Amino acid sequence: MSTPRIESLPEGLANLADFEPAAQARVDAQAWAYLNGGAADEITLRANRAAWDTIQLQPRVLRDLAGGHTRVNLLGRTLRHPILLAPIAYQRLFHADGELAVAHAAAAQEAGLILSAQASIDMQAVATPMLADATAGPLWFQLYWRDDRDFMRDLLQRVQAAGFQALVLTVDAPVHGARDRERRAGYQLPDHIRAVNLGGRKKPLDLQPGQSVLFDGLMPRAATWREIDWLRATSPLPLLLKGVTHIGDAREALDRGVTGFIVSNHGGRALDTLPPTAALLPPLRAALGPEVPLLVDGGIRRGTDVLKAMALGADAVLLGRPYVHALAASGALGVAHALRLLRDELEIAMALSGCKTLAEASPELLWPGSFPAYFR
Repeated sequence: MSTPRIESLPEGLANLADFEPAAQARVDAQAWAYLNGGAADEITLRANRAAWDTIQLQPRVLRDLAGGHTRVNLLGRTLRHPILLAPIAYQRLFHADGELAVAHAAAAQEAGLILSAQASIDMQAVATPMLADATAGPLWFQLYWRDDRDFMRDLLQRVQAAGFQALVLTVDAPVHGARDRERRAGYQLPDHIRAVNLGGRKKPLDLQPGQSVLFDGLMPRAATWREIDWLRATSPLPLLLKGVTHIGDAREALDRGVTGFIVSNHGGRALDTLPPTAALLPPLRAALGPEVPLLVDGGIRRGTDVLKAMALGADAVLLGRPYVHALAASGALGVAHALRLLRDELEIAMALSGCKTLAEASPELLWPGSFPAYFR
């Protein structure tokens, strides 16, 4: 299948949240828990959303905004707008067309796409519609480290040959978080859905009596700074790290040739009680300076959220769960409609805030008294 099916949109879709009930009606309880759940008590999951709501805007008026636009520069490219789709695994759990539908929608709406290593559609099929449209946003490939360098070398070669323009290594989830909602629902990946771009089997764990599955089995296989050096030496593609939250780690990564970062707490799915990403972003920007590419995800739902993220120092934002809700609700057309709604809201927010371009979105746009204690 090279083109996704066309479905009708549910009625009354005025914003991204409106897709959620339509999606839940079409997705089984196990998959719904996998998509929407967070780690442990889901404190970080809730905080991501609450932080964007807490920050308030301080608009300027009577400015000449004629000719304004949402264009941004990222990794040497001019993008029509700063919205990319975050890597989310196994999208055929939510719609038969999965990542293929998402790629067509992203291309149609000039959005960027980061394909998960655990995608359920072949990477070349996903890349084709993105690369065929000159106005589409960037196409990047997200990696989890696998402790098999021959396998990783082959994967990197296939990614480059397929036309992907950058690598994104997720570094904040060497093991799964304690996802209670998934466990209560009894989530298991169905037999007919798999990570089609990751052939072969992982090496079985070789544990001695009394050894820890986590510390003696899994963690010796996790990525370290040595693997960052190997990735930089093995692939010519720019490398971004997703999930760096500490300034010291970011500085070491830059010293080792990493290009940029996605400020992320894994959507609240890995380690609970991390700060929200809206709070993590400003100190990283202040420490790293204006030239280092910084993207942010976590709780983005409104055009005002996008504008606030840009004012806090982001170069672009990643949309996560809401686009999968749109996919589940009505396939490619749903994802395209969700992106269009968010783009329109961003333009409205800019116009009502007195921002002609996103370069004008600075901390002065944000009301100082609205920042919670963790921003200070």
